[in-house]
Amino acid sequence: MKILGAPGLYVQGPGAIGRIGDIVASLGTRALLIADTHVERMVAPRLAEQLAAVGVAFSSAALAGEVTPGNIAKLAVEHRADVVIAAGGGKGVDAGKAVSRELGARLVTLPTAASNDGPTSRVFIFYDDNHKLLSAERIPRNPDAVIVDTQILAGAPRHLLVSGIGDALVKRYEAAQCVGAGGLNMFGGRATVASVSLANVCEQVLREHAVNALAVAGSGEPDEAFEKVIEACILLAGLGFEGSGLSIAHAMTRGLSAVPATAEALHGRQVAYALLVQFVLENRSHSFMGDQFAFYAAVGLPASLAELGLSQPDTDELRTIAKHTHAAPHTRNFERPLTEDDLIYAMRRLERMH
Repeated sequence: MKILGAPGLYVQGPGAIGRIGDIVASLGTRALLIADTHVERMVAPRLAEQLAAVGVAFSSAALAGEVTPGNIAKLAVEHRADVVIAAGGGKGVDAGKAVSRELGARLVTLPTAASNDGPTSRVFIFYDDNHKLLSAERIPRNPDAVIVDTQILAGAPRHLLVSGIGDALVKRYEAAQCVGAGGLNMFGGRATVASVSLANVCEQVLREHAVNALAVAGSGEPDEAFEKVIEACILLAGLGFEGSGLSIAHAMTRGLSAVPATAEALHGRQVAYALLVQFVLENRSHSFMGDQFAFYAAVGLPASLAELGLSQPDTDELRTIAKHTHAAPHTRNFERPLTEDDLIYAMRRLERMH
């Protein structure tokens, strides 16, 4: 059976945050902002003003530490709301999703950096206090609304958009492997033509516009290329991965997060490197790999473990990465069964390509 899910509303453009008052008012009467301290200071005053104008009670809470079960439970006990506004990059959005699940509240996501495609999806990650991945969790439904203010995003640091490009780039190729292997998507169903098409278009947009979009990243002044890349990184990639499924590139986040040298790398950088490992496992041609290396260099994505923070990896480190990757469910969404040794071989071969 095919299944496709999506957020109830997607709003993108300069000044989109100005629409949030009416959107939240249509969902509830008591709103709670969840964000880190920096983002809370940046957006809370604007949200308070807009929500007061439409008669919605407003409060905010800054996440202290990691998105852990304990920290989320504490926030849910201390605050009450029927609408949660999850703002920030990966951590703030994940925390807001988790709190909304605890409260049984409606959810609006407000990304302040396009570092990943989490704002449209049901998925969030629990970590321990040392940022070790504990589990991938889900909220009952996709966010009720996603508000993407590209003026805010254009002011975010450039390296966060690079990460978002990495996270989005992999979706076409993971979708192809998951569908080809008969795997299930994030809703427990088969991929629709629509979701696979979105994943494919996502890569096309990035290939055409990513370099130009990065040229204005950090300026606070979004242009047409930036708008297209933001849509690819958040909307196309988000719907593409949830509706089509994941494979080796995302499975490797389990392994890369288990080694200290690569654990702190941004998610998008991890999966971008891991996509190259997936390509090696697919026996891609020399010319295909050369084209990928050229694009990675143009946008600043890591093409080796050294660029990800792990210089001269030893056998134990490679084995640790391979062991945790092999245990990840998404590894099964591949054209053939893999062993830990297959993964180690692919990582070593990729290192020799440079």
